Amino acid sequence: MSQQDPTIYYLKNEDILNKDILHNYIYPNMNSNYYWSDDFSTEFYINAATAGFITVSNVFDNRLLLLPEMQYEYALLDFENLHISKKVKKLISERKYQLSINENINTLLEKIEKYHENSWLTNKYTDLIKKLKKHQKTDAHFQIMSIELKCNQTNKLVAGELGYKIGSTYTSLTGFRSKNRDYNNWGTLQLVLLALYLQENNYAFWNLGHANMEYKLKLGAQRYPREDFLKRWIKQTKK
Repeated sequence: MSQQDPTIYYLKNEDILNKDILHNYIYPNMNSNYYWSDDFSTEFYINAATAGFITVSNVFDNRLLLLPEMQYEYALLDFENLHISKKVKKLISERKYQLSINENINTLLEKIEKYHENSWLTNKYTDLIKKLKKHQKTDAHFQIMSIELKCNQTNKLVAGELGYKIGSTYTSLTGFRSKNRDYNNWGTLQLVLLALYLQENNYAFWNLGHANMEYKLKLGAQRYPREDFLKRWIKQTKK
């Protein structure tokens, strides 16, 4: 966690829904980024996500908690800035892949769990994601999304990611890619194909979360300080 957050405050659903607390205490508080909660309800998760938090989970004192983060900086991709390398262009032209959306979230979650050992994607968090997946049938504003890239020859899932749609935005949570050399650059291929899908379906932008990862900037994402991010976020995610 950041050295700037010596105190991690307890976050209630009521705090998120209280505009005074959210806009006058949480958003401008640049001494804190992480908060904690023991509320694993779909309502809390959706409200936190809509407010701009990106939520993970972790164990403290043998207790599993949610850690909503109001990041100091976000990586946002505007699709006109998308960069496609020559290697990925070649893969696209070869058409050896199949990109699908929301076809098999269970297999995707299993792949991600194996790829990231001891990650924040705990069993209880996975159960929450599955509940959110069912919840989206009654809430078109928020939707869990599983992005799956398969190899046409083997029909195996080679790369993919978990994220969510809010309004006209898409936010990445976590993902995986095959370590098999036969699928070199397929992780980047998945990112590019997803960006093209989002653009074709009139998404406003892609929120890739933390801005300190080089692959996001190579993809074409730009760094946005929290204040600038929130100006764009609130405009595109309000119901």
